[in-house]
This record gives sequence, structure tokens and C-alpha cells, in this order.
Amino acid sequence: MDSTRVFAGDCTTTFEGTRDRTTRGRVVVLVKPDRTVLVHDADGYQPVAWLTRPDSLSVEEDASGFGLTARAGEQTLRVVSHAVDGRGAYPVSEAGIPVGHHPETGEPLVRAGGAVLGLDSGVRYPLAAGARVLDERCDDCGLPLMRVERGAVFEVCVDRSCESLDDAVRERFDGAWSCPDCGSPLRLLRRSGLVAGCDAYPDCETAFSVPAGVVVDTCDCGLPVFETATGRRCLDGTCDQYMARHDGDSETDGEA
Repeated sequence: MDSTRVFAGDCTTTFEGTRDRTTRGRVVVLVKPDRTVLVHDADGYQPVAWLTRPDSLSVEEDASGFGLTARAGEQTLRVVSHAVDGRGAYPVSEAGIPVGHHPETGEPLVRAGGAVLGLDSGVRYPLAAGARVLDERCDDCGLPLMRVERGAVFEVCVDRSCESLDDAVRERFDGAWSCPDCGSPLRLLRRSGLVAGCDAYPDCETAFSVPAGVVVDTCDCGLPVFETATGRRCLDGTCDQYMARHDGDSETDGEA
């Protein structure tokens, strides 16, 4: 579990860089897990000084006080205490939309940063692009299901080790489409994303990324047409035949 470090006291804060400034007051200094430093005083929500994700951060502490120095390029933020009111470290996590509780640990689950994660253990279940987390639970493990469009609508467990989205898409579409260049079947493969790649590889290197959407038609080139969030498109996003046929149909197809 990540921690945010908190320092409070009478401090001199110096910022050098885009605008040099020195202030003194009783402040609270937050040091986040990504090394971002925020210095807050009594007024408003905005810090009096900050440095986001610095290249380096040093923290010196002893019985008499503390000092922090953060650097990012030409910018330097220094905080030096004159009197200490408190200091400590506290667990933190990403904040997200609640999606229930973990069936084994009972910890809260939230959707944040493209994943479902546990607030206590930090367990993380990455979501497929465009996925929607459902109220329904997996029959096998009790985790939430996600609804994903990859040629068809699939409802699978957010834990891919429990239920594989790739396997579900392969079972439905592997070999269902033919390569427009050589006629060989297109296989569903994982190559830094789900792709439909020619079975004749390496003799034929044709491959297409499978978009988030459902198949609604067949293009003149023989490949499927997907209905996506931005409109209809051929599996081949650069298909000349599809674009020639639908040129000027942006209001219907949602194509820019």
C-alpha cells in the first residue's frame, strides 16, 4: 500500500524556477507516492507552492525538524521547518467510483484509472478499453462482471485469470473473417492489444486492431463493419472501399 507523508509546522518555503517566491507560515506539506510535493496554508484549496512529479526528492529529518528539496528541470522547491507541529505517513489509494466489495477480503472495490482496484490490499484488475462495470457478479469468483464490445457484446469477469475476454472473442470470431490480401483466415491474437492477424504470417503480415464496437455489416472489401462510439468503420481503419462508399455520410455514420 502506498503512503503519503505529511509534515506540519512553521516553515519557510522557497520556489525557484518559472517565478521565484519565498513564503513563511504554519503549513501542511504533503509528499505523495509519486513524489509530488504540495504546501498548503490556511487559505483556500490551492497550495502556496507545489512541484508535480519531480525528478528528484530528498527529505531530511531529525529531532529538531525537517527539510525537503524537490527538483524538476530548472525548478526547485525547498521547505525548511523552524518548528514542528506534526509528521507522519498514511496509506493512500486512487479514489474511484464504488463497485461493491471484494468477495474474499470484503474490502471496498472502486473503478479508477482504467481498472477495478481494492482500497485495502491494492489488488488491481485492469479493464478492457471501453468496458462498463456491471452490478452483476461472476458466478465463479464473485467479482464484478464487465460489459465489453469486441465484435459482439461480451459480459466477462474483471479478473482475466478467472475468465478471459480474449478467449471469449476468439471463440466467437477466430477465423470468421478472411484476409483481404491473400484470403487466409484472420486469427484473433494478443499483440499489445487484440488484433485480427493473417493466418499466413510471416508470408502475409496483414493485421488489424479490433475496435471497441459490434459488427453490424460487411464492407465491400469483405471485412466486417463495426458500430463504435464514434460511428461506423471497417475493421481496416484505412479501407479505401469503405471510405469511398461512405464519403459524405458523416451524419449517418458518425465519421468525421
